[in-house]
Amino acid sequence: MKSALIIFCLLITHCLQAQTITLIEQGKSTSIRGLSVVSDKVAWVSGSKGHVAVTTDGGHTWAWQQVKGFEQSDFRDVEAFSDKEAIIMSSGTPALILRTVNGGASWNITFQNNDKAYFLDGMGFFDAKHGLLMGDPINGKFLLLETTDSGRTWNALKTLPEALANEAAFAASGTSLRVLNSRNNVLLLTGGSTSRILLGVGLKSWNTIEVPLIHGQPSQGGFSIAVGGGGTVVVGGDYQQNKKADSVACYYSGNESRMKFQLAKQMPGGYQSCVTYLFDHTFLSTGTSGSNITNDGGATWRPIDTASYNVCEKAKSGNLILLAGDKGKIAIFKN
Repeated sequence: MKSALIIFCLLITHCLQAQTITLIEQGKSTSIRGLSVVSDKVAWVSGSKGHVAVTTDGGHTWAWQQVKGFEQSDFRDVEAFSDKEAIIMSSGTPALILRTVNGGASWNITFQNNDKAYFLDGMGFFDAKHGLLMGDPINGKFLLLETTDSGRTWNALKTLPEALANEAAFAASGTSLRVLNSRNNVLLLTGGSTSRILLGVGLKSWNTIEVPLIHGQPSQGGFSIAVGGGGTVVVGGDYQQNKKADSVACYYSGNESRMKFQLAKQMPGGYQSCVTYLFDHTFLSTGTSGSNITNDGGATWRPIDTASYNVCEKAKSGNLILLAGDKGKIAIFKN
């Protein structure tokens, strides 16, 4: 019995030590918030000052560019489908969506609006053709643009969710919007005056789910949502007080139509701007306060790295897990 206990402890220690985040790229004068990991080989990042990069060897090397004519754009999200095809979204004015089908050799503008009321927050795709883009409220309703032709054209949804006063979304990692399945269900996460999930059922009706994260100020609320392993995890906090760990993560396990979230019993170490599902009941989160992991669906979190990142994601098809942040930082997570 004693020897079995020793072996068990050694295995646990090995697992803890094996979870590492290793910096693989840095030095570019860009703040990366967009990340799309297509496979174990292909991934894209996008950021401020018009920067975009793609890797085709699992992150070992990156082909960087400043998109010509858009050197001042802040590309806060990217959705990629291969090493050739990707869509980038610029927050701020003008609001822009660009698309490439030749690996970034050229980009086509597929949406542009110069109205300062437009501020784009994030994208999500049900499949290679059907996607959604979320933006901050305009005239009391959240902006939602839909594409059914792989991002070539975008049109506003007919039924838009209503926003409360001073409620908005955060374009911190492009993950305040998550599509759920082929039934066209979607989750929108909000912050500011309140913190809520707006559950879109078939993109035709909207239900409200309260989220018990810190809120009330423009810098507070829910920043990112992830679904997997039969559960849903939400992270956020206050980006102006990034070490404050009070009410920065909550979770739910069960039927999505009757969600009631609980605050994590052991919180991450502070503000988190992104969370992604890995496997089983394991989720990875990151932010300027550091990165954290949960193995029980969000109930308890453990810090694994203190470096600042903005976004993390696992490959859509494969096991590659990357993180990215300010100053062109890109890192790889190994479990």
